[in-house]
Amino acid sequence: MTKWLLPESLADILPAEARRIEELRRKLLDLYRVYGFELVMPPLVEYLESLLTGHGHDLSLRTNKLVDQLSGRTLGVRADMTPQVARIDAHLLNREGVTRLCYCGSVLHTRPMGLLSGRELLQIGAEIFGHAGVEADIQIIELALESMRLAGVERPWLDLNHPGVLRAIVEADPALAEISEDVADLLATKDISGLQALADTQPDLRPGSVQALVDLAGLYGGRETVQKAREVLPRLPAVQQALDDLDRMAGFLADYEVGFDLADVRAGYGYHSGIVFAIYADGWHDALVRGGRYDGVGVAFGRSRPATGFSLDLRALSGGLAPAEPANAVRAPWGSDPELVGALRALRAEGVIVVQILPGQEHSVDEFVFDRELVHEGNEWKVRAIQ
Repeated sequence: MTKWLLPESLADILPAEARRIEELRRKLLDLYRVYGFELVMPPLVEYLESLLTGHGHDLSLRTNKLVDQLSGRTLGVRADMTPQVARIDAHLLNREGVTRLCYCGSVLHTRPMGLLSGRELLQIGAEIFGHAGVEADIQIIELALESMRLAGVERPWLDLNHPGVLRAIVEADPALAEISEDVADLLATKDISGLQALADTQPDLRPGSVQALVDLAGLYGGRETVQKAREVLPRLPAVQQALDDLDRMAGFLADYEVGFDLADVRAGYGYHSGIVFAIYADGWHDALVRGGRYDGVGVAFGRSRPATGFSLDLRALSGGLAPAEPANAVRAPWGSDPELVGALRALRAEGVIVVQILPGQEHSVDEFVFDRELVHEGNEWKVRAIQ
């Protein structure tokens, strides 16, 4: 019943869940701060060309568009905050060396990304600019995993991929390059029959291209996946380099539960330049976190900078956690007596939740449990337990 006045796939967030989401937001932003990340707050709406810079066709389809009444130019309601943060690093901060930025804000999609997804997400994330080495990728991945631990996600597991594998296969066949977006969609859903049908619908494809895509769709699992990929995929130099990078990264992350899914290209095949990753956990229908390396996105803003980062949707994360427990609170009478006002102020300064009951009616709440009350005994106001 919370959706009946709202557009499809948009929903209100009620008190208990809103509190949990806000608590997660504060915890994660505090975590990123102690790692040295600085908070930025880009606007909800920008000129469309700025929002889509460096990204593929997929982001354009997800972006809501409108006309600016002041300039007459087309605006976009952001569907992803990563391009905005890249713009801030390249154009506004314009620093030399490494910059660490974090962010949190609403993004809006034209359509839900999945059957159980909404169109409005509360996106939070962290990005490192200015360092091309694997050290930045490792810190970003470890920070993403630490975010899951802090949120209370049990036994998250990490999937690694490298868009260079698919990119090399596509670039080796001009006919395949012309339908690269369709190929990426088929791989993302592991649509084997759809991939095999390409042999009939695209007669100009080179021999072996379709089989390479079918093999790629089946390459997911543990550490053995990389070795299997070396055996079945075309022996292209770029493929071998991408597999070497994945093997090396898995070695750095030996303390974590790591797998591979070489067909999972939904996380930005069009603009990611290096290793990408996703974090999954039992209880959630899709990846909780997605991220990876996207060098050069800032070139349109005047600077080509190495960059790597991740983002997640706080609404989706909260939705799979245990229900939020009500907080204990103090019930207090209504009144303007200076001593009562002073007692209320002192309790609230200590962080105690105090709810004054308005005259003539009980206070209806789902968020609080009244386990104490403020009463006047003798010549002072005291807090006592409610039996």
